[in-house]
Amino acid sequence: MDFPDAAQLYPLIFKPIYQERIWGGTLMQEVLGRDLPETKQPIGESWEVTDRPDAVSVVVNGPLAGCTLHELLLHYGTALTGGTERFEQFPLLVKLIDAGERLSLQVHPDEVTCRQLGEGAEPKTEMWYIIAARREGCILAGLDPRATLVQTKELLHSPEVEQMLRKHPSVPGDGYFIPSGTLHAIGAGNLILEIQQNSDTTYRLSDWGRVDAEGKSRTLHVEKGLASVHFTDRSNPRIVGVSDSAAHNRKFPLVKNCRHFTVDDLRLAGVWHDTTAGSSFHLLSCVDGSVTVKLANGCETELKTGETALVPYACGAYQIIPAQTGGTAAVIRTTL
Repeated sequence: MDFPDAAQLYPLIFKPIYQERIWGGTLMQEVLGRDLPETKQPIGESWEVTDRPDAVSVVVNGPLAGCTLHELLLHYGTALTGGTERFEQFPLLVKLIDAGERLSLQVHPDEVTCRQLGEGAEPKTEMWYIIAARREGCILAGLDPRATLVQTKELLHSPEVEQMLRKHPSVPGDGYFIPSGTLHAIGAGNLILEIQQNSDTTYRLSDWGRVDAEGKSRTLHVEKGLASVHFTDRSNPRIVGVSDSAAHNRKFPLVKNCRHFTVDDLRLAGVWHDTTAGSSFHLLSCVDGSVTVKLANGCETELKTGETALVPYACGAYQIIPAQTGGTAAVIRTTL
C-alpha cells in the first residue's frame, strides 16, 4: 500500500473485535445499538483499539481503511504516537466490557511480579469508566481496610470473599483506577469503557463456582494471583463522576500521575479546542451523545456513543463538536 504522508493522517476508527465471554451481556445492543454477530456464548468484550498478535485493529474510515494499527505503527512511528520512543506494539488497549454476569475475582501483575513469575506474563494497569449500568450493578475493587491476607485466602472459595473488597453501586459517569496488584471484580449489569496497558495477563482467584454449558469450570490461578495482589494497598479506586451539568465546557481529570496513561472526562456544551502537540496521540472515546472530530485542514470524523477514535500525534490542532447545536456530549480523552 502507498501510505499517505504523515501530514495527511486523520482521526482513525477501527473495526470492533468482539470477544465471546461466559459472563457476557446485552447492554452493547440495548444502549449502543451494536449489531453483534451470532455466537455460541454471549459477547462480553469489544476490543476497540488493539495491537496484539492475536487481535489487531483494522481501520474502517478514510484512505487508510483496511490497514492494521500495527502496520501504521511500523510505518509512521512517532508521527503516530508522539514522543521519542518507537513502540514495538501500540502501548494501550481500549475495550468495551458488557457484563451480563459478574466477572471473576481477579488481579493483574505488576512489572516486578511479571519478572518473578515469567512465562510471558505482562503487567497491566487499567481504568474503567461506567457508560451505563442496571439498577443492581456494582463494582468490587480494592481491599477493604479490615481485610487480611489470611482471611482472603480462607474465603477465596466462598461467596463471602466479597466482604474482603470495597463494594460500590454502579453509577454511570464514575471511574475506577485499577493499578496492577489491585484485586477486583466487575459486577453484573455494567457497560464499561476500559483503558489499559497493552496486556492480556489476568489471574483468576475465584470464579464464584461458575461452570459452562458442559459443566466445566474455568482455570484458576490462585498461587500466581495471591503473589500479584498488593495487600498493603488499601486505597479506594473509585473516582466519583460529575453529578451536575453546566452551560460551558469542562474537563475533569480521571487518571493523572500515572506513567502509563492520562485520562480526562471532557463534558462538552460547545466546541472543544485541543491539540496533540507537545503530548502524544489522543484517544477520544465518546461516552454520551455523538460528536464530530475536526482537524485544522477541515477533515472530519464522526463518533457515536461507544466509539473511539485515535487522533495521531501528527494531526496537531483539532476540535470536538457536539452533534446537536446547543446540545451536550461527553468524551473520555486518553494520552500517554
